[in-house]
Amino acid sequence: MTPLYPEIEPYAIHHFDMEVLSNGLSHQVYVEECGNPHGLPVVFLHGGPGAGCRPSHRRYFDPERYRIILFDQRGCGRSTPLGELENNSTEYLIADMEAIRLKLNINNWVIFGGSWGATLALCYAQQHPEYVSSMILRGVFLGRQQDIDWVYAEGGASKLFPEAWHNLVKNLDKAQQQQPITAYHSLLTQPDTEKQMVAAKTLDAWECTIVTLRDHEYQHDETKESGPLAHARVQLHFAVNQCFIADNPILKSIDSIRHIPTTIVHGRYDIVCPMQQSWQLHQQWPEATLNVIALSGHAAGEPAIIDALIAATDSIASKLTVLNSKLSK
Repeated sequence: MTPLYPEIEPYAIHHFDMEVLSNGLSHQVYVEECGNPHGLPVVFLHGGPGAGCRPSHRRYFDPERYRIILFDQRGCGRSTPLGELENNSTEYLIADMEAIRLKLNINNWVIFGGSWGATLALCYAQQHPEYVSSMILRGVFLGRQQDIDWVYAEGGASKLFPEAWHNLVKNLDKAQQQQPITAYHSLLTQPDTEKQMVAAKTLDAWECTIVTLRDHEYQHDETKESGPLAHARVQLHFAVNQCFIADNPILKSIDSIRHIPTTIVHGRYDIVCPMQQSWQLHQQWPEATLNVIALSGHAAGEPAIIDALIAATDSIASKLTVLNSKLSK
């Protein structure tokens, strides 16, 4: 198996101010640049929504060939205000990506996104295909109500992990137990911070249970950059709003991006985002490469997933470097 690239530190860190909120504060988006300042630009889109970026996310790319851009989405990680839900939607995140691209003087970039990050990558590419040179999508999440229900309603992942599901819903009213997402959203947005944290940790335990196939291969990072409360608040904010894309489902606009070279990597036994989602995407986008990883789950940190992702980033770097060299002659 191919290991991650060695640990690196950012050569530049930015805090970009966005619009003013009703409380007088502004969303401030954390952005970092790593690797080669003159390399091939790639933007890493973290999952969740709400998770934030971690140092390991820099390591899926050859630092000699890539200019690696990571940013914490609104309300996440080192972006502030942490856990903020106002003006926090898919459209705002797409606008943030455009602001980052322009502020960093990037003409076009590679997009690397996993899980919710793959959702955001697809949404951004459909609005701005001219700025996307290539994409790598891991564990595709299409953001439909059925995809949200698989994780947060009885009858999906709950059938595979009934004991963990019981722990998630046991303290809810009977009427709330089949569809607990609304109840948890209410708990996470009501004023009692102690109750908020209890709800967030309970949700986190559920997600930790279903995220990976084999615990001995991957140790889930419980110290998420955003912390469990901010992560859960942002994640359920998007979930109860159908990821803000119900009026423009991803699969209805695939023709606009079919020309973009894309690799899809998906674990065969992904419980968070079942592989059927990548399969359905590939049926409408046969030009994309679908790489199904046997005996793997959802987590980007599983060895076979790492191997496939680094093979994809190395391949894109080689192809685009050769292409850019030819175009410059």
